[in-house]
Amino acid sequence: MRQFLKFMFASMLGFILGSVIIAFLFVLAVAGAVASLSTAFSMESKPTTVENNSVLRITLDHPIVDRGRKDDLVLDFGPFRGMGEVGLNNILADLEKAKTDDRIKGIFLDLGMVNARMATLHEIREKILEFKAESGKPVIAYGDLYMQGTYYLASAADEVYLVPEGDLDFRGLRSEMMFFKGLFDKLGVEVQFIRGSNNRFKSFGEAFTQSEMSPANEEQMMRLVQGTWDHYLATIAGTRRIDKARLNTIADSLLIRRAPDAVTYGLIDGVMYRDEVLAHLKEKMGLDTDKEITFTGLGRYTRATVAGKRADGKKALPSYKQPKVAVVYAQGDIMDGESSDGVIGGTTLSAAIREAREDTSVKAIVLRVNSPGGSGLASDVIWREVKLATAVKPVVVSMGDVAASGGYYISCAANRIYAEPTTITGSIGVFGMIPNMQGFYNDKLGITFDGVQTNTYAGMMTTNRPLTGAEKDIIQGFVDHFYDTFTTRVAEGRKLTKAQVDSIGQGRVWTGTDAQRLGLVDKLGGLEMAIDDAAALAGLEEGNYRLVDYPEQEDLFKQLLEELNGGARSWVTGQVFGEDADLLHAFERARAVRRINGIQARMPFEVDIH
Repeated sequence: MRQFLKFMFASMLGFILGSVIIAFLFVLAVAGAVASLSTAFSMESKPTTVENNSVLRITLDHPIVDRGRKDDLVLDFGPFRGMGEVGLNNILADLEKAKTDDRIKGIFLDLGMVNARMATLHEIREKILEFKAESGKPVIAYGDLYMQGTYYLASAADEVYLVPEGDLDFRGLRSEMMFFKGLFDKLGVEVQFIRGSNNRFKSFGEAFTQSEMSPANEEQMMRLVQGTWDHYLATIAGTRRIDKARLNTIADSLLIRRAPDAVTYGLIDGVMYRDEVLAHLKEKMGLDTDKEITFTGLGRYTRATVAGKRADGKKALPSYKQPKVAVVYAQGDIMDGESSDGVIGGTTLSAAIREAREDTSVKAIVLRVNSPGGSGLASDVIWREVKLATAVKPVVVSMGDVAASGGYYISCAANRIYAEPTTITGSIGVFGMIPNMQGFYNDKLGITFDGVQTNTYAGMMTTNRPLTGAEKDIIQGFVDHFYDTFTTRVAEGRKLTKAQVDSIGQGRVWTGTDAQRLGLVDKLGGLEMAIDDAAALAGLEEGNYRLVDYPEQEDLFKQLLEELNGGARSWVTGQVFGEDADLLHAFERARAVRRINGIQARMPFEVDIH
């Protein structure tokens, strides 16, 4: 008994001490958060001073979203290290500003793992090329490890360097899907997937009902990946002056296996350690070799001011007198109701478009879409507001990494549509999905259901039994009707026949390049091109209008608390699950089946090209 009490009290003491330590660490974390919040609030209203002979240092290891804050806040303490997001709009604005800022002598692309998809990287890359061409200032890229996306961005630089023992990944693209049918079979769950009668490419539900890709899905995925790879090679061939076929051979034979190989085959200009690159940077940019380089990061530079001039040399109107171009951001899944982090709420976004339409000082609207779709109902509500807006002022859509299914639905009524060559778009198709969990409840849990109902179809949407044949026919009718509506909207907006839309629809996804060829997209280009075009359509003079963003951003304090919560979750996930975090994500996707309500206009898969 004494031994038992001894161990029990020791355990209790350990628990108490552990609790005290955890509480102490929590207090430190909160204190750090409060300090960061205080700093953030003071920074938000305070412009940054940029010293002469500075170098703009660009690191992109945080998630890149379409719309960032003016401060692009990143928290860097404890388990919250690395939290925060960088806005593409701020990156583009900073590069534009640096072109004419005499204090900035050049750009140092200090690259590691870049957290962005191909279309976003292309937009940044094009802006770097523009910076080089118009400013004449040097751009130097350096990294320890170049993944294929990172190298794609680095290849825009005048010179590219790599650590002597570093790696350059150059082996082609692969897209992989995970299938859950076996999991659901073991659980006794049947996913009842009902797509449009002619939507053979609408393959979202295949992940839950099959064990491998259908021939139609494999066909569209191969086209998508090959199109992205062709663009990737052509883009790099242009700046590195290497034949595209030669680049393909280098990848196909995996000729880049060590850092010196990348020099041999011309993908980089040399291998150097960081001190050597920094010394070279001073020489290249004409800086004092005896002084440390003054770097200015993107977050700080976003808050810097620089005297600007109109391109035509005329005097610009004071900002408060300038007409406005509204940029309405639509990023995330489309859901009914209000927007939240990473979710486009149909109510919120339609209200934002309506506000921009009714504001007489707003002369044009740019709708920035980065969405795989979602709720068909919410998509239609947003479409209606876009349609109404085009009746009173120009509306131009700028597509980001993905504007598919519902993301294309809300775009198709615009006056013009811009997409990047690697934007994933189209997916004009519809589906409904209802899980039948009878086997799980009955056989795995021993739970049965019984009940009464007043009418024949009162229990049609239950998940504790399979759909009857009549119920499936009814839902199929709902799906087919919405597909007919979808193709009608696209035909009207794009001035095509419904038969033409159906021939390129059927749930199939396309790259931006293919979408332009098919008439789904007007021009290839990024956000800035779309804004310039919208202003021109409204008859606004270059340099004599200002941008306003919609919807209104959340209070900074509230957003930071959400980022603390999200960052803490990510940290815990990484610590607990480690390399199995992707598996956890897969289970989250499987569980999400139950949260899909109503008819869906959603991209048929999550594309992860690596």
